[in-house]
Amino acid sequence: MSNAEDPNLSDGSAIDLALVRRVQRGDKRAFDLLVSKYQLRLAKLVGRLVWDRSEVQDVVQESFIKAYRALPNFRGDSAFYTWLYRIAVNAAKNHLVTRSRRPPSDDVDITDGDVEEAGVVVADIATPESYAERDQLQAALGRALAELPEDLRTALTLCEMEGLSYEDIARVLDCPIGTVRSRIFRARRVLTTRLKPFLDSVET
Repeated sequence: MSNAEDPNLSDGSAIDLALVRRVQRGDKRAFDLLVSKYQLRLAKLVGRLVWDRSEVQDVVQESFIKAYRALPNFRGDSAFYTWLYRIAVNAAKNHLVTRSRRPPSDDVDITDGDVEEAGVVVADIATPESYAERDQLQAALGRALAELPEDLRTALTLCEMEGLSYEDIARVLDCPIGTVRSRIFRARRVLTTRLKPFLDSVET
């Protein structure tokens, strides 16, 4: 059953799909609505992957251009936002490759239990209340995230900051769910280690 026929499709996804169908029929204004809806989200996502703010808008624009060109082939097998995120992530990856900033990957599959034991969760640290009085921790978190390998940072960003499920992240990254778990586990473990001195000082 396609998403267009799925009675359980969320309102947001249904609206996206309706707009996509309009674009596919030649309505360019419908694509403008999709851009308006997702431009800020993509800018935040790309900004967490690319980091150089002067380059973020170029990557976002490239993502939308690629999405527009690929929309005729969009069948609705996955949610539009998942499909769009995948395009944006790939655009960011290609940008990093061009700038020779993509580190090697060494994925291994792990279980949900391993992920749960990984320690600190970025979402628990990165709250407005915490940042208000923990400028030093915020700076340390930013540095730690920036130093993560690109594949780990991407998976963690999609999970903790974009709120995507493992299944959606797997679709965005085009990899097995076990690989997603592995990347998130390893990213959390690295951040836990690097932020431990700051967390200990905050708690004392």
